[in-house]
Amino acid sequence: MALPECETLALQRDGRILRLTFNRPQVRNAMNRQMIGELDAVITALAEETELSVVVLRGAGGHFCAGGDLRDMSSQNDLADPDASLRKFNRKFGGMLMAIEALPQIIVAVVEGTVRGGGMGIVAVSDVALTTADVSFAMPEVTLGLPPAQIAPFVTRRIGLTQARRLTLIGERVDAESARSMGFVHEVEADTAALEARLEKLLEQIRRTAPGAVGGTKPLVIGTGVIPMPELLDRAAGVFADCVQGAEGREGLAAFAEKRTPSWVDE
Repeated sequence: MALPECETLALQRDGRILRLTFNRPQVRNAMNRQMIGELDAVITALAEETELSVVVLRGAGGHFCAGGDLRDMSSQNDLADPDASLRKFNRKFGGMLMAIEALPQIIVAVVEGTVRGGGMGIVAVSDVALTTADVSFAMPEVTLGLPPAQIAPFVTRRIGLTQARRLTLIGERVDAESARSMGFVHEVEADTAALEARLEKLLEQIRRTAPGAVGGTKPLVIGTGVIPMPELLDRAAGVFADCVQGAEGREGLAAFAEKRTPSWVDE
């Protein structure tokens, strides 16, 4: 499936990997309406994409994402009905975070430099987050007279209520090691070179995973604590049966029995 053309995002396909780079380095990759629209279009396409296994998210120019471009947001409100315009725009961002989280691919956030506001939301819905030691994380919305409205629920689910209260209500900056101790990110590397090495090691492991099995597993993990357990286990049984009887399952079991590499692994 072809991905949409973008101006504020750089897209690079490498076999089963899509490298998606936020590309507004002049503003530390703050998200304006154009970027959010383009990201939403890419996510919509990825939801139907069966040939990609992993999406690597990162920012150009040494910064991940400085959150929303507040200047852009405030200048483009619908003057006829600013309340409805703001509600619609804000809610759209929450829907986009839900869509990223639900993608069948493994989402890897590679974090450098600045992570603020909406950038925190994107990291919160990633499956794996890697960062360098010099990164700072913050949700400063309350210091600007704003709530982190669509971001807060995802960050809270990522790190738990107690830590989320600290981040969302105070707007305090935390360093990479603190973010790891909270469970917000998974690995902290000393510098960019070490970060790249860690990423390549991770991608090598991901190449061994079966795309269909990953796509079937993610909803079960995300649904835990949200969907009643009996219903979730019924869904899990259905996913398991489909996979065992499907082409991937048959190939995986045959490869195991024959002591060979499954066909989906890139050699």
